[in-house]
Amino acid sequence: MKKVTAIGLGTPVVEDMTSEELALKQAEEKAWNDGALDRALNNLRTKRNTLLAKTDWTSSSDLTMSDAMKTYRQQLRDATESLDTVEKVQAYEFPTEVLK
Repeated sequence: MKKVTAIGLGTPVVEDMTSEELALKQAEEKAWNDGALDRALNNLRTKRNTLLAKTDWTSSSDLTMSDAMKTYRQQLRDATESLDTVEKVQAYEFPTEVLK
């Protein structure tokens, strides 16, 4: 594998990586790839939390929450269940928003 180094403002130099540099690069790539599911789930949770926050007002003690809203909110809370691969997370579709 090659690396590019720049010396001052001169022409970049392309050279082979040392075995130590290559091992470090491979370890970094593995760590990044191993964290893909966690990153995907965190992104999904962020969107889910935003959708839940938009409906928090419906859970006020002086309101009666509709069954449809209860179901919608529960579906949002259950969003991450059984999502154990990046592909499943990417394929997940949020439930249709309930207006009342």
